[in-house]
Amino acid sequence: MNTKQFAVVASFVFALILVFAAPARIQAQASKTAFPSMAPLDQYLMDRDAEVALARSAAPEAISRDAKVLVLGRHGYETVAAGTNGFVCAVERSWMNLFDAPEYWNPEVRGAICYNPPAARSVVPVVEMRTRMVLDGLSKEQMIARIKAAYAKKELPPLEPGSMGYMMSKQANLGSNGNAAHLMLYTPLMDGANWGADLPKSPVHLIPMFKGAPEPIDVFIVGTGTWSDGTPAPVM
Repeated sequence: MNTKQFAVVASFVFALILVFAAPARIQAQASKTAFPSMAPLDQYLMDRDAEVALARSAAPEAISRDAKVLVLGRHGYETVAAGTNGFVCAVERSWMNLFDAPEYWNPEVRGAICYNPPAARSVVPVVEMRTRMVLDGLSKEQMIARIKAAYAKKELPPLEPGSMGYMMSKQANLGSNGNAAHLMLYTPLMDGANWGADLPKSPVHLIPMFKGAPEPIDVFIVGTGTWSDGTPAPVM
């Protein structure tokens, strides 16, 4: 898989909107038609045991077996395993995308991820807040305004240094463009050149997940080359 293809694939957790060629633009246009609004809630929900297994599959067992696990309920994420190592595993849905992403409402997205302790403290609250607002029926404009206000009032914590997430699940579904095993590195907003992102043969890519719209966070990804079970993953 080449750099341009992977940039599209990895836009997931949820940001599948990068446009690099005419076919991608055509596909994005089709996606806009396919997911114009939120589907019935049941389409986003999963069997609880299956969701736990998918969430834990995001990281190697040595990490995920002792992690806290969240599953999506009708009013937000619920804790089903307390965990002992500070990691949090969950399955993100499509609304963890940019607000104007074509697949923002895609009910098939299942972004399995295990957050390390710094991300558990500073990124998971954003995931939980976005999810509650979606399930409460707020408009995108209302959600953006509330997130901005929450940061301004310090109701959402600042991003902690070293925040990252494992997205190495072979069973994850990142939307119409497929799946790839990678790590998510969360940083304050910065120039991707600081990481050598998106340069020829660079393993680092900057994806449009938050981009200050409205969270003051950038997300860089690095491919792992293996799934969480140790089997080979597609080369980026």
